[in-house]
Amino acid sequence: LVFSPCRDRSYALLEDVSADGSVAKGLAMVGLESGKKLYVELIGIAEGGKLKASAINLAHTEGRCQLPGGNEESWRAAGNEPGWLLAIGTEHVVLKRQGKPDVLLPAGQVKAEAGVAHYEVSQGNQKLTVRFEQGLCRDTMADSVFGWRATVTSNGQLLKGCAWQR
Repeated sequence: LVFSPCRDRSYALLEDVSADGSVAKGLAMVGLESGKKLYVELIGIAEGGKLKASAINLAHTEGRCQLPGGNEESWRAAGNEPGWLLAIGTEHVVLKRQGKPDVLLPAGQVKAEAGVAHYEVSQGNQKLTVRFEQGLCRDTMADSVFGWRATVTSNGQLLKGCAWQR
């Protein structure tokens, strides 16, 4: 496999160094074997012309290079049925759901340890609890694979989906 960074003419051979082969499994889930063009964000180390990838942040078909979230956004999560989107930034956390008003809360720090990241915030009558577990998460509607499984609870409503770091 050959990896070519966005907006860069260089390339590296891709080596899956994940303990369980999850990088190759995730790429296969979104169509690598059938020759589809993929946009992939990997976690790894570039060394001697190789990219030693230990995890997937996100992978989807026919994607374009995306800008990092930077100071404005550190995590995103999304799910289907019902459709929802969560964005965690340095100043605010916003949860958008189909047919419901947006939940906008002040940001706090996401605490991560041993492949699990959690976050909890409340203000007034709004309470939001977020849990991200590292592991492949497939969104078949978006034809994408993400590196984290997301569980979000907003005022008692449980939402499940996938997450990725920005």
